[in-house]
Amino acid sequence: MTMPMTIRNLTQMFKPQSLALVGASTHEGSVGHMLMKNVVSGKFSGPVWPVNPAHDVVEGVKAYRDIKSLPSAPDLAVLTIASSLVTQTIAELGALGTRAAVVISAGFNETGAEGKKLEQQMLEAAKPYNLRIIGPNCLGIIVPGSSLNASFSHIAASPGKLAFVSQSGAMCTTILDRVAERDIGFSHFISLGNCSDVDFGDMLEYLADDVDTSAILLYIESVSQVQKFMAAGKRASRKKPIIVIKSGRNKEGASSHTGALVGSDGVYDVAFKRAGMLRVYDMEELFDAVETLARLKPAQPTGLAGDGHMPRLLIVSNGGGPAVLATDYLMGQGGKLAELSKDTVDKLNAVLPPTWSHGNPVDIIGDANGKRYAGALSVATGAPEADAVFVMNCPTAVSDNVECAKAVIDNMRSAADKNIFTCWLGEATAHEPRRLFAEANIPTYDTPEKAVRAFLHMAEYRHNQAILMQEPPACKVPSPGKGAVDTIIANAFAQGRNELFESEAKEVFSLYGIPVVKTYVAKNADEAVILADKVGYPVVLKILSPDISHKSDVGGVILSLGNADAVRHAAETMTKNVAKLKPGAKLEGFTVQQMVAKREGYELIVGMSTDRQFGPVIMFGEGGVAVEVIDDHALGLPPLDTELAFDMIRRTRVYKRLLGFRDHKPVNMDTIIDVLVRVSQLVSEVGDISEIDINPLIADEHGAIALDARIKLVKSTVPVAERLAIICS
Repeated sequence: MTMPMTIRNLTQMFKPQSLALVGASTHEGSVGHMLMKNVVSGKFSGPVWPVNPAHDVVEGVKAYRDIKSLPSAPDLAVLTIASSLVTQTIAELGALGTRAAVVISAGFNETGAEGKKLEQQMLEAAKPYNLRIIGPNCLGIIVPGSSLNASFSHIAASPGKLAFVSQSGAMCTTILDRVAERDIGFSHFISLGNCSDVDFGDMLEYLADDVDTSAILLYIESVSQVQKFMAAGKRASRKKPIIVIKSGRNKEGASSHTGALVGSDGVYDVAFKRAGMLRVYDMEELFDAVETLARLKPAQPTGLAGDGHMPRLLIVSNGGGPAVLATDYLMGQGGKLAELSKDTVDKLNAVLPPTWSHGNPVDIIGDANGKRYAGALSVATGAPEADAVFVMNCPTAVSDNVECAKAVIDNMRSAADKNIFTCWLGEATAHEPRRLFAEANIPTYDTPEKAVRAFLHMAEYRHNQAILMQEPPACKVPSPGKGAVDTIIANAFAQGRNELFESEAKEVFSLYGIPVVKTYVAKNADEAVILADKVGYPVVLKILSPDISHKSDVGGVILSLGNADAVRHAAETMTKNVAKLKPGAKLEGFTVQQMVAKREGYELIVGMSTDRQFGPVIMFGEGGVAVEVIDDHALGLPPLDTELAFDMIRRTRVYKRLLGFRDHKPVNMDTIIDVLVRVSQLVSEVGDISEIDINPLIADEHGAIALDARIKLVKSTVPVAERLAIICS
């Protein structure tokens, strides 16, 4: 599927040669007045044409009564007029030859139905001219490199190499306020507002190739056109770091186990990972992450294979207390401490006093001087069991912390590709070491926790970059079972059902190569007994009803039935339970399946839910009847390959148990991975499936098998490929 070109006319937007300010005002305190002041004080080099029917001059600049009076077509027009006048003005600008506009005016989609109608009319007026629009309802744009401050911000952005793109104008002004006293500059500072035309996908596509931008910062409230966002994000992430703050972290409810666990924020999280971005959660963390990623040494790609992706940290400190705090924070966030090898311990013994800690953290004692730091770091940076080194210094009366800092800087030159993070504690005495580290391009932080968080940022970013390199598998050859699955679903729709019976769901899974327990349908108790005799005891009996999602909630599942009498009694009991607990439910009969007893097997869940924006989302985790309470799951966006599926499994708590412990043997991991990949293929090919639950999927050392299965349906109105957030190549 070919993505539409998204950067057309954005050069005129961000590098205009001429500028019209429609609604520029002399009224002190108005948006039009602030906008005009910012443009003038920003020293925009091209002609500036204020448009105001009531004034001949605005801020000392000749004004024009209307669009038709302008000397020529401006490259960029900025509108601060009433929302009711915007559509006509856009049409006039387009006819004149303008191809870019920033609509600061509010009163559009954010206000309800009438505003939404106005916004659509504005877009229709722009369409014949390919006129691109940022906004409406935005703060404006600032491009310091073009001397352009087309915003009503109270503070200008300093020039630099960061691009900041936000939906929220309030977040823009807050950020500018926060960085005013810090040496942080921007290549672009963009408020997108309602994202009616130019959105995050467009901005990522444009900034990916912008030579003045070294990193991209995003503040996201929601994403539209997710395929464009994901494609542009993946392309940009291959060229420069992208760091994201996403607001809004609430879950949405659903009828299935999977739907209950898949919250919209979790879907954004996995989308950012898949696009190679790093997510942070506050503004302080945002700029710390920028500094960290800007100073990372290149590392050899490690891929996703292996036992987990978390690098191992070696801590060197002249004080035990802060080192313990750093360790506690690291372990509390799921990080890994390097285990020192005998060879490393022997080498440290040779350069450290006998009283050193003989473990990680490496406490080199409070009187450590520069020479001791150099010796310890020489060993630490060469230790193969450590992926990064964090070195700390606590101020003491018997050691020169500047000398110690210089020893670290000298050691960096021989540290190969290993990253070093530093934290020189204190205030006045730490200023000079921190300055030296900054000059040497070594990441430095004022608390142990911030330094460890930076290491975790590095780990997460590197892992997400590895995920980015996993190209989705081709979906050009459908499964041999697709035609039969389409027939099963068509029959369900013909009967007015939006959910498959369990036996049908298991047949669908079987057609896609997913192991299932064979399930038979009985219309009544007598047929259930006949089928149970055929299957062989013990058996499992379940109710069959299109109106009951969770059968166990109404006593609709009975296990280990050992004979015909037990089956008949169970069927009668279930019928009474349904009549009492779900009196309106239609009972179609029962299902009979062989009892699968796997004493050492693990109950897992594999599912799919359809997110309103990102489409199908696959879920894996620990299963069973308490799945929502356990809440141990990971999400993935289809299509998946084996590496991406394995990464989902590794992100759950149950993963460590699946590897085996005590007398429990490791599960056959390949079979679980295979189930995830096949579910991915199913939802990538069959567009009418809205939800899937395989709960439990029993896994042990021999393999995995689905004991229970649900598939919900919604008639799709778009081609199946357009449902997926990631384009299937």
